[in-house]
Amino acid sequence: MTRVLLIDDDEALGSLLQKYLAQFGFRLTPTATPESGLRQLRAETYDVVVLDVMLPGMDGFSVLRRIRESDGVPVVMLTARGEVTDRIIGLESGADDYLPKPFEPRELVARLQAVLRRRSGAAPDDVVRAGALVLNAATRTATVDGAAIAVTGAEFDLLLLLARHRGRVLSRDRILDETRGADFESFDRSIDVMISRLRQKLGDDVKRPAFIRTVRGKGYVLSADES
Repeated sequence: MTRVLLIDDDEALGSLLQKYLAQFGFRLTPTATPESGLRQLRAETYDVVVLDVMLPGMDGFSVLRRIRESDGVPVVMLTARGEVTDRIIGLESGADDYLPKPFEPRELVARLQAVLRRRSGAAPDDVVRAGALVLNAATRTATVDGAAIAVTGAEFDLLLLLARHRGRVLSRDRILDETRGADFESFDRSIDVMISRLRQKLGDDVKRPAFIRTVRGKGYVLSADES
């Protein structure tokens, strides 16, 4: 079964999801505090984490940053408000998807399946090269001139998509469909945030980018020129 770690202080929700997700092949372990969730993640191996933003003692964004210090496990965040600001903060911290509360359990199943499908969709030997940039889809690692760069799961998905379509302009809608799934609520700002962070990590000059170029009114393209 697919192992899911839930970090949410709503114990009734945890009990409900534990029973519901079992029908779809998920074995959910509920934890009610940030500390217990992080402790459980260190002790066991999980396929995906479901993390609430509103937690006692430490908010979900801080927990996510702690997770990303040592673990690339996919993370789906639960937000009470579902505001764009919350989602952008989560994106910057390394979240893979978002689900605003309240939600239907079946929608959570769909999100979990989509996240796991994106993570497992690459061929084992799938290495994509774009000049000095090398992406390994099996290990989900990125290097520039042989030096590793630290990218989140969502950032890697975006970079891999651009690299596989090198020289072709991809619209924001296309990027959202390919990297988030059609059920993800589109909001252009999330893509802009990721592009900005990727440029910083790649050492790209915004005015004369060697990697990611903005095509006004159309989208983004990974340069076809040698870096």
